[in-house]
Amino acid sequence: MLEKQRQEAGDNSQQIQAGTVIINSGIDEKRAREIVDEKLHEVIGGYTQEAREIAKERIDIFANDLIPKLVKNNLLEALKDPSIQILLSEAQKSAASTERIADYELLSELLIHRVKNGLNRNIWAGINRAVKIVDEITDESLLGVTVAYSVLQWIPASGNLYEGLNTLNTLFGKIIYEALPKGSEWIEHLDVLGVIRINSFGSLKKIGEFYPEVLSGYVDVGIDKTSENYQKAIEIIKEAHLPNNILCDHELRSGFVRLQIVRIDKLDLLSVTGQQKVNIGEQEIILPINQPLTDHQKDAIKNIYALYNNESKLKSQNISKFIEKWDEYDNLRNLKSWWDEISLSYTITPVGRVLAHANAQRCDSSLPALD
Repeated sequence: MLEKQRQEAGDNSQQIQAGTVIINSGIDEKRAREIVDEKLHEVIGGYTQEAREIAKERIDIFANDLIPKLVKNNLLEALKDPSIQILLSEAQKSAASTERIADYELLSELLIHRVKNGLNRNIWAGINRAVKIVDEITDESLLGVTVAYSVLQWIPASGNLYEGLNTLNTLFGKIIYEALPKGSEWIEHLDVLGVIRINSFGSLKKIGEFYPEVLSGYVDVGIDKTSENYQKAIEIIKEAHLPNNILCDHELRSGFVRLQIVRIDKLDLLSVTGQQKVNIGEQEIILPINQPLTDHQKDAIKNIYALYNNESKLKSQNISKFIEKWDEYDNLRNLKSWWDEISLSYTITPVGRVLAHANAQRCDSSLPALD
C-alpha cells in the first residue's frame, strides 16, 4: 500500500517533491510499437485463451499498417494523447473482430484522420463511431457509400473537358474495386449502422443532371467567335492581364469559345501560371510562377462569363453531347449505369463521410485529406 506524499514548509520555503523521475524525450517508432503492444494486451485480456492468438494476429496486422503511416506523417507524438489511446483500443477491438485485410487498412486511415483533425469535434465524433462499426459493415455497402461520397465530394480541377473526364475516370477506376451493389439492401444496411439516413421523399439526381450542374463550365454555351461579345472578351482579357488561353475552343460546340474553368463560383481556387525572369549574378534564369487571381481578375472573368450565350436549347444540346463524351469512358459509364438505378434517396451522415473518405484514401492515397 502506498500513501499520498505530503509536504509542509515555511512562508519563504521552496517545496520540492521527490518521486519517480521520468525523462520524456518524445516518442520514436520503437516506443510507438510498445504503446500499441501495451494497449493490445489490455484488449486481448478480455478474451479467452483460445481467442487471444487469433486476436493478436489480427491486431498485429493492423499495427503493421498503422505505425508506418504515423511515421510517414510525423504523427507519432499523437500517441501521448489519452483520447488517441482510447480510440486505438477501440480500433484494436474492431481489428480483432474482422478477418478482412481491407478493414485493418481502413482502421489505420481512420486513426490518421482522427490525429490530423484533433481539434474538430464534429469529425472526431464521426471517426470514433466509424471505428466501432468497421467490422460490421458489409463489403458491398462500404463500396457503395464510398462511391456515392466520391461523386458528391470531388470534382476535377482542370478546366479542360477531356482532362477533367479522364481525371474522374481514373479516380473511379481506383475506387470501384469490385462489382457495385445492386438493389436497396446495401442502403438499408448502411441506414441501420447510421452511415446514411434514408429520405422518405425525393430522389437522387441522375448523373446526366448532377454532373452538368457541378461541372457547369464544361457545358455552358460560351461565346460565338463571330460575335461582338467575343471581341469584348478579348479586350477584357488584355486589360486584366489574364492568360490568353483562359478562353478555349468549346469542345462541345464548334465555333464557340468558353472560359477554361470548371465552375464560375470556384474562382478562389484558380491561379495564374507563367514564367518569370530572374537574374542570379550574371546569369538569367526563368522560373515558373503560380499566383492567385487578383480581385480585379476575378471580376474580369465574371464579366466575360456575363457575355455568354444563354439560349437554353443550345445548353441542352451541350449537355447531351457531354453525356455522350461521358459514356466513352468505361469507369464513368459503369458509374452512371449504377447510380441511375438507385431507387432510394439518402443522406450520408458524418459517420458515413469519414468512413467513405478513409476508404477512398485507402484506394487512392493522392486524394486530399479530410477537412
